[in-house]
Amino acid sequence: MENNIDFLAIGDVVIDAFIKLNDAHVQEGVNHENRELCVRFGDKVPYESVDVVYAVGNSANAAVSASRLGLKSAFLSYIGDDQNGKECLATLQKDKVDTKYVFAIPNMKTNYHYVLWYGAERTILVKHEEYPYKFPKIPEKVGWIYLSSMAENSAGYHDEIGKYAIAHPETKLVFQPGTFQMKMGTEKLKDIYQNTYLFFCNKEEAERILKLKSQKDIMVLLKRIHALGPKIVCVTDGPNGSYAYDGTDAWKINMYPDIAPPVSRTGAGDAFSSTFATALALGKTIPEALTWGPINSMSVVQGVGAQKGLLSREKLEEYLKNAPKDYKPVKIN
Repeated sequence: MENNIDFLAIGDVVIDAFIKLNDAHVQEGVNHENRELCVRFGDKVPYESVDVVYAVGNSANAAVSASRLGLKSAFLSYIGDDQNGKECLATLQKDKVDTKYVFAIPNMKTNYHYVLWYGAERTILVKHEEYPYKFPKIPEKVGWIYLSSMAENSAGYHDEIGKYAIAHPETKLVFQPGTFQMKMGTEKLKDIYQNTYLFFCNKEEAERILKLKSQKDIMVLLKRIHALGPKIVCVTDGPNGSYAYDGTDAWKINMYPDIAPPVSRTGAGDAFSSTFATALALGKTIPEALTWGPINSMSVVQGVGAQKGLLSREKLEEYLKNAPKDYKPVKIN
């Protein structure tokens, strides 16, 4: 059918204002998670520049990524009935993302976040508007659903998405939990976890989800998340590489080498997850998908914002063809 959707991303859409700081410093903590970005208190602190990026957020990034790689991509989300919302719609449409399921809510604002950008890292000031989430009737056949970050008032909405997943086993559910979804816990999102085909998070998030501290054995994380229901589990570990596990076999791949020093790491995780999912949707195997993800991550960190560096399939395959000889998935289980 012509109206079929290959890839439907569900989640909040945001605008990111990147404020580039030079006059700041990082206070080191006991570990990576405890580090703090510091500026002088009660003073005027100069900034270098501001870059405003429209229509981002985990799921919006995934919708754009899938579209650029050749899938028929659509986005289900909520925006405010304001100029920022209109800018987000225009940005998505420019990337051939179907926005028929993006709903503008009167008298509400579109999500607007401030990114304190220091070096290649960032600290994001977030505020999710509490939209009246409701899962719409979707007449089209949907190949893949990609679910990610939403506001705290979305618990009932997740129940509806879980029911849709149960009623449509032919649709493969991808879950990349955001902050509030992790806070909801695995029991509250039981229907989501048990009906997830493909799951993504980073190592620190896996520890948070499983309530484990400093777990050095990545296989423990992969197996425990797999036990919650997802058929394929991917865990990324920054410079240490990325891992995938299907309940039988596990693979690891190293980062794709940077073509230049990273400009901003915002969106690297989304690029990996959405590209891996798209590769599977295009018929690739898990090891093949594992080679695709890090390439888009490498490309995204070369620019400002989570979407500027997202590649076409042709460009991604060119990087793959020119990859170093040791850039290949290795079985670890």
